[in-house]
Amino acid sequence: MPIIGIITREYVSEEKHPISIIYKDIEKSIIKNGGNTIGITLNKDFKKIIDICDGIIFQGGDIFEEYDLKALKYLYDINKPVLGICLGMQLMGVLFNAEMLDIPNHKKNLSYAHDIKIKKESKLYEIYKSDIIKVNSRHKSVIKNPNLNISAISGDGYIEAIEDSNKKFFIGVEWHPESMIDYDENQNKLFKYFIDCSK
Repeated sequence: MPIIGIITREYVSEEKHPISIIYKDIEKSIIKNGGNTIGITLNKDFKKIIDICDGIIFQGGDIFEEYDLKALKYLYDINKPVLGICLGMQLMGVLFNAEMLDIPNHKKNLSYAHDIKIKKESKLYEIYKSDIIKVNSRHKSVIKNPNLNISAISGDGYIEAIEDSNKKFFIGVEWHPESMIDYDENQNKLFKYFIDCSK
């Protein structure tokens, strides 16, 4: 059973204590599709922790740190499977020279917010076996002009997924597939493929 490291995000508890968290939906998605999980807080010795994992997920959140970029660059260089979700995808874009922009109207509390169009020559298409799927949408920022393959776009032209198809698995998605696994089998396909690549 592959070990999937989930890079934690920093938050403040109701009692005003700083905490590092992983989202339970991501943990559930990994376990449901054949993996095991470990939360990772990044520091100067991050390579030792990352090296015990078979794949890594960069979660959504509000901000990323310098160590996020360093860890992502290291993972890219050693070709370890990486899935970036929302902010995690934006982090991938920034590592490859993308601009980040704030946008309105893409943060919606809906099971399905809009369709996205997947490019047929992408690894994402290989996973979903469809060029149009429905996704949720909870992001307030987007990326422009990354030096990576753009594998999906929204109807209003924003980037919804990026990848490097020359890597084992290096895919970022703007939506939250972990929140959809109980009602959309498509999203389990993404996690299953990621975990299979991590074996």
